[in-house]
Amino acid sequence: MRILYDSKQLIFKSPFGALKPGQVCTLHIHIPLTVEATSVTCILKQDGTEHTRNITLRQDKRQVGYEIFSGNFSLAETGLYYYHFFVHTASGGFRLFKQGDDTNMEDGELWQLTCCPEDFSTPDWAKGAIIYQIFPDRFHKAGECDVTGKLQPYTLHSSWYEEVGWQPTPEGIVLNNDFYGGNFRGITEKLDYIAELGATILYLNPICKSFSNHRYDTGDYKTPDPLLGTEEDFALLCREAHKRGMKVVLDAAFSHTGSDSLYFNRSGSFDSLGAYNSQESPYYDWYTFYQWPNAYHSWWSFDTLPTINKMSSSFLRYVITDEDSVVAHWMKLGADGFRLDVADELPDEFIRLLRQRVRSINPDALILGEVWEDASNKIAHGVRRTYFTQGELDAVMNYPFRNAIIRFVRGHDSGTELKNTVMSIVENYPAQVAACNMNLLGSHDTPRILTALVDDFDGSREEKAHRRLSRNQFDVAWDRLLSASFLQYTLPGSPSIYYGDEVCMEGHRDPFNRRPFPWGMEDPEFLQHFRRLGRLRRDYEALRLGDIQFFQAGDKHVGFTRSFRGRTLRIYCNRSNDIWKIPSGRLVFGYHIHVVTSCCLALGPRGFCVTED
Repeated sequence: MRILYDSKQLIFKSPFGALKPGQVCTLHIHIPLTVEATSVTCILKQDGTEHTRNITLRQDKRQVGYEIFSGNFSLAETGLYYYHFFVHTASGGFRLFKQGDDTNMEDGELWQLTCCPEDFSTPDWAKGAIIYQIFPDRFHKAGECDVTGKLQPYTLHSSWYEEVGWQPTPEGIVLNNDFYGGNFRGITEKLDYIAELGATILYLNPICKSFSNHRYDTGDYKTPDPLLGTEEDFALLCREAHKRGMKVVLDAAFSHTGSDSLYFNRSGSFDSLGAYNSQESPYYDWYTFYQWPNAYHSWWSFDTLPTINKMSSSFLRYVITDEDSVVAHWMKLGADGFRLDVADELPDEFIRLLRQRVRSINPDALILGEVWEDASNKIAHGVRRTYFTQGELDAVMNYPFRNAIIRFVRGHDSGTELKNTVMSIVENYPAQVAACNMNLLGSHDTPRILTALVDDFDGSREEKAHRRLSRNQFDVAWDRLLSASFLQYTLPGSPSIYYGDEVCMEGHRDPFNRRPFPWGMEDPEFLQHFRRLGRLRRDYEALRLGDIQFFQAGDKHVGFTRSFRGRTLRIYCNRSNDIWKIPSGRLVFGYHIHVVTSCCLALGPRGFCVTED
């Protein structure tokens, strides 16, 4: 018999997941009678300190073959904590560590405990929402925009359906300066289409005036790119989105600017005294020069992306605190929040200041961070981040879920890894954050999900430009994407559609994941699948706000419950080649399923369903 302790189950730790200061936490550990334990000590340590705290667990009761030791404690301050146990016996004792979901003597990991601020909250409208992500130049074009002031040089495709520009210059430089002319009015025209998917959040990649089509090389933080339209066009988009119950979240790239910008002005495109032009520039202290003007710190060594000193007082005023700061400017026009690009390169102090100002303008605004790992214990540049323990981010891009879903539907995981990933995230994150997480399958930074599900090719840009899925590959990817999207929509968090994934767009990494939306050539069957998922999410609060417990994870079968306010949904996903017989219930949503008896359903190979108890 093994010692039993699983922090993810209420019979061992209550409450589940993150704590707040002063909240009582109860631990129960089950020790086999054969161990002859006299007591158990929980050894708790706050991250970044040497101080430990010992919590005594005393024998509480017995059950067949086990003694149960219990103890209570609370935490005085926010922070990240780790703990393990010491089991005392008459002959001495031994340490007990974590190993996966099980316990292990003398070796393994520590258990993690997150403690977040008492007053930390996230917007209700973002909990369990459906997000639609748009790369603005490539979604839809309506009419013509006044391109006066557009940074030069650039090319405008003559046809919406031309291939994206991928060829480097003769000098080997990739300029990313080809445009299709997608604009604010085009997005506004398609809001009803987006609403039919059930989307309640519109997330736009950068919209500020910039040289590149991705617009992460900001040229002017307070001016929309001329190709996208005017401030009035953007404000109209926000108003129309709000009429349809949608919020608008903007991408904010505060880690760096473009070298071709109002602030740096290396190309001389702006009537400003940029940091590159003079050491007397009002923007000079925004940047780090090793030898002015040509040697400076830049993002990942791209000299077109000079890095910003985020804690520069003048930068903080310009972006955050001034009356018409960057964040205030766009919120006054209708933005409901921001996605912080490369959040791990923004100091925690910067994020806290930004959050305070944004919430002072709109107490219900959203701050979403780009973090690729478990954000609760993230270390960046040698510093443990305090995204949740200091109440900085409302949500993050949930790449751990994405990776786990892909591995499961591709057959690289039997289901155990998916379960462990999901439960680890919902345990480590505050519940209000987990409910808002951006659960993506594809994004502007990853291959199209349809491609990612079957093709790991990583050759040259020229090879990728001409590479397409074969008919067989497409069919396999289509089948896998059905299951992947089903899991995406039934797990905790906010499912996110990267524009075009709902109609089976394909493509490898940038720029081939950023092709124009194929209007008129959509896959109607798959589009209908996403619309059905949207209705499912809308109709059941348990999928938006409910807790989660797995009852099956292995043999290519995954099953879990989502429960909220006395209603429980049971979710099944079968990636095996066999029939999975499951208990009958009221069928809510299903694919490859049929009734066997009044108390049994048969879930076919690669089928999935939702039933209600």
